[in-house]
Amino acid sequence: MIKKTGLTLAVLGALTAAFNVQAQAPLRVAADAVPHAQILEYVQKIDPQLNLKIIEIPPGVNSNELLVHGDVDANYTQHLPYLRSQEQALGVKLAVAATVHIEPLGIYSHRHKAFDQVPQKGTVAVPNNVTNLSRALYLLQDNGLIKLKDGFNDPAANQATPKDIAENPKQLKILEIESPQIPRSLDDVDLAVINGNYALEAGLVPAQDALGLEKVEHNPYANIVVTTLKLQDDPRIKQLAKDLASPQVSTFITDNYAGSVIPVAALDAKP
Repeated sequence: MIKKTGLTLAVLGALTAAFNVQAQAPLRVAADAVPHAQILEYVQKIDPQLNLKIIEIPPGVNSNELLVHGDVDANYTQHLPYLRSQEQALGVKLAVAATVHIEPLGIYSHRHKAFDQVPQKGTVAVPNNVTNLSRALYLLQDNGLIKLKDGFNDPAANQATPKDIAENPKQLKILEIESPQIPRSLDDVDLAVINGNYALEAGLVPAQDALGLEKVEHNPYANIVVTTLKLQDDPRIKQLAKDLASPQVSTFITDNYAGSVIPVAALDAKP
């Protein structure tokens, strides 16, 4: 009986040790370099007990594929509409762990200082992935450059494609380009619609340099932390979500990105 109890305690001890090792393992998070990895680095600074392994991913690497294949535990690279399209493409269901910030999509130009300077048959570079292409078309519509068909009033409800353009007074030519490459096209096109993170990486200041910028109120494109269904209740994921929602992180984002990245917590705090 004593031997059996000793064996049981030994097994329990081994299981406890294994659990502790797992609990202390670094949380591997794939992130874009700007601003996502920078925000995570600040989280690590204010919460050193949370062991983060921040993996900056280069353009063209699909962070959801990394997550599905088990190469990372979470990613912080995308907004919800893009996640939903990825779930459909990959045939998986993933979990949203935190909603953190908004990077307003912007329209930029090296050739023109105002939209009325854009010539007839001017060229416009837009993202080529489904969700951000739609987002770009709505932004062009909001700035009076095109008009979409009736019913295309809510970007969260209806995804638009160039086939849904009903009016194009300047006969603008829409060029679909890989999102990370669009900043490089600025010298070659009349207008370029650029995601906030790629604009920041290219040295642009969206709040100052954009000819047209997405509204942040009721914006469905807040950037999120995504994990697997299996890990959604992991204490490390929960702690990361708590940290990202903290006043310290909200202040960090507000102070460091000059209105080009807006913390969701700040919007939620508005009356």
